[in-house]
Amino acid sequence: MPVDIDALYPKLIHLMMDAVFVVDADNQIVFVSDACEALLGYRAEELIGTPITDYMHPDDLEATHDSIGRVMSGQSHNDFHNRYIRKDGSVVDILWSARWSEEDGVRIGVARDVTALRLAEDKLRFLAHHDPLTGLTNRSLFNDRLDSALRAAHRHQRRLALLFLDVNDFKSINDSHGHAMGDRMLCTIARRLERCVRETDTVARMGGDEFIVLLTDIPSADAVAMKIDEIAAVLAEPLGAEFDGMKTVACSIGMACYPADGEDAHTLLSHADDEMYRLKGRRS
Repeated sequence: MPVDIDALYPKLIHLMMDAVFVVDADNQIVFVSDACEALLGYRAEELIGTPITDYMHPDDLEATHDSIGRVMSGQSHNDFHNRYIRKDGSVVDILWSARWSEEDGVRIGVARDVTALRLAEDKLRFLAHHDPLTGLTNRSLFNDRLDSALRAAHRHQRRLALLFLDVNDFKSINDSHGHAMGDRMLCTIARRLERCVRETDTVARMGGDEFIVLLTDIPSADAVAMKIDEIAAVLAEPLGAEFDGMKTVACSIGMACYPADGEDAHTLLSHADDEMYRLKGRRS
């Protein structure tokens, strides 16, 4: 018995894991496949007859209207990405393939949920520029920001400062309390350093127990000294009970100022590093 392929099409469409939308020239939804409920949280009868633009993320409306115009002019759009608001208020990232059917007067689109993929891509981009333990800027991104800050400081005749920090006796913390406790200590230091700086400044972990702070647009050397005192005081705040009897943490902080201590990244970093080790040696 021959198979009626035309009769199978509706069943095949509703079996698809991607959602199928049919939208008229006025952006009214005239058909959605069953997969749309998983995508947006609405049943088909809730969507049909309503404008598809009602469900689009407002920040993506302009770009989406541009894509709609492109599709209705006869150009297919097979890789358009935008966001929709689900029935529960959450946001879903969608990848679209769409074309205009002139003979039917409708726009046909296939929508794929790529939220998980987007989150994974965002995480990879974050990890490329941030320390995986503390979430701080990593060495690579810090170097880029320092280069940019130096160019701006030179152009506008402004000061900037680098603070190089090293945790005192960190090896003994690892040896006595374990590496998990050492990691917790590094994360605590990271959060405390972030409390001490402005949004225009940068806190980075350079590796191990070494941190560096970039302070931009500094009014004077006295302001840097005051910032060092503030950081030292914040770091010296009592630790919580989760630190197994450890009361406080201390760091040695070396400083370098542009342009007084150098006019390039290498010279400034070396000066701050040397100053930090000089202070650490004074303790021993």
